[in-house]
Amino acid sequence: MIIRALLALALTMPPVMTVDQAAPIACPVPVPTRTTCGFLEVPERRDAPEKRIEVGYAVHLSAAKDRKPDPVVYMSGGPGSASMQLTGFLSQMFPDRDVVTIEQRGSRYSRPVLGCPETAEALLGQLRRPPADMGAAAVKCRDRLKEQGVDLRGYTTKEIAADVVALREQLGYEKWNLFGVSYSTRVMVDAAAADPEGVRSVVLDSYLPESVNWYDDAGRNLTDTMARLGVRDRFEAMTARLNKAPARVPTTDPLLGKAFTALMSGDDVATILAEALADPEVAAVAPAMVRALAEGHDELLRPLADAVGEGLVSHEFGLYHAVQCQDEVPFNTTKSRLFTVKGDQAVCTALQLPKSAPVNATTKAPVYVAGGEYDTTTPIRTSRPAAEALPAGRFQEFAGHSHAVFLTSACARQKIAAFLAAPDRQDATPCAGDPGLKPGDLRVTAAPYQISLSPWLAAPFALFVLASLLQLVIGGLKGRALTAFAGLSGVAFAGLVAQSIYTLAGRNETALAVGIPGIIEPYSWLAAASAVLTIAVLRYERRWPQILATVISGGFLIWWFTWFL
Repeated sequence: MIIRALLALALTMPPVMTVDQAAPIACPVPVPTRTTCGFLEVPERRDAPEKRIEVGYAVHLSAAKDRKPDPVVYMSGGPGSASMQLTGFLSQMFPDRDVVTIEQRGSRYSRPVLGCPETAEALLGQLRRPPADMGAAAVKCRDRLKEQGVDLRGYTTKEIAADVVALREQLGYEKWNLFGVSYSTRVMVDAAAADPEGVRSVVLDSYLPESVNWYDDAGRNLTDTMARLGVRDRFEAMTARLNKAPARVPTTDPLLGKAFTALMSGDDVATILAEALADPEVAAVAPAMVRALAEGHDELLRPLADAVGEGLVSHEFGLYHAVQCQDEVPFNTTKSRLFTVKGDQAVCTALQLPKSAPVNATTKAPVYVAGGEYDTTTPIRTSRPAAEALPAGRFQEFAGHSHAVFLTSACARQKIAAFLAAPDRQDATPCAGDPGLKPGDLRVTAAPYQISLSPWLAAPFALFVLASLLQLVIGGLKGRALTAFAGLSGVAFAGLVAQSIYTLAGRNETALAVGIPGIIEPYSWLAAASAVLTIAVLRYERRWPQILATVISGGFLIWWFTWFL
């Protein structure tokens, strides 16, 4: 019976792997069962094929009884972002299809890896004074990579797209479905154009068409999003104030592991927001944050400064700049107030890489394009017309979402899966938008974020809760009603605060970097009532436990109203 079952399984699972089935490698990231990883060997430059490099990939075989013969092949954006870590996520999204995740050449799970800590560090150095020299850092990185035998001219969108086509041929799939997000949407359109017989359909999330000059549009994309969020005037007021008097913000260098003080102008904050708004949770809290910053609440800049450091380790800057300096920057004027745009221009001037020839690729395959309402990177202003210009393209906007919609919207994932099931079927049913955070839903304060960095700062709250619990227990056991009510008020306050914060975290964890639920402020009167009752008890019981409870209650109120709120 076992042998018969295994034989039946083998007959229902068509062979799809050839070379790498015999020599798989250990996957560098956690992946689901039935997944193997390997390397695709390709020329570093197809016009000079002697030098070979390796492109990483993973293949997850579906165990579904109704398994479809055409898999989904996915690549992340960037340029320079990794893909394999999403294999499990995608296998749940497409349970009836094999899932292939392919890395970009030069990215983290390919060989060689085009890491460039020199330019990553210099980018963070734009928040120091004087700012770091991006050009000098780029030259240092280029020379180091050159000593390792890397030819940056081989790292372009055209070559990456050719890798996708080569992988289909190596794995033996007759047809498959391409899935790109952000930068890799360009790759997938190029791959579809180069391999029309091998492509069944194409999914483009946050489409970045070749015709768009991203750097020239970056400033407008940001201000348009601020207008959509209803805070454009406050945003301009905030940038003007901080440009006139930059804020000094403590943060940590993630590459060196050292604390330093960043000097953040309004244009610096605008740059960081342009990147951060790719996360819909940030977009949801941005109105409250921008309004507070316009009013001078510079303490909210700490999470933004920390976010810059986190972003520096998210992709390989050597690959990023190799692609941008050949395929993007030369087609833009790159005049911008955003330091990321200025930095890329300085790097490209130093690297002196050749300008790529435009591909102007298109495809006749069915194409589904998803775009987020608040996307500052690939706004619907440019992605919608580009999608509609494709011969079989269709576009859908997702209200309340930003960049990389499929990662944050369950409805988008359902729409994409439905498209793959029937690419020729039209489904214009909109998804329900996220209601977001209304004015008053959030009480702006930097205290929760500071506590997340230094938990000891919450000691007054912990002491108040402990004292309230003791009052409630002792008062109840000894029949002291006033003491029990004092403890009950304190415990009720703590419970309501905890419940409100827990609910907000489940809804939008990022919001806690900006503030607390607005409903918490009225709860403060329960804490005040607890303190008043504790003082009243002290008039009759002047013993040290009651004196200590009074001191703790008074100290907590001072901490709560003057620092936390």
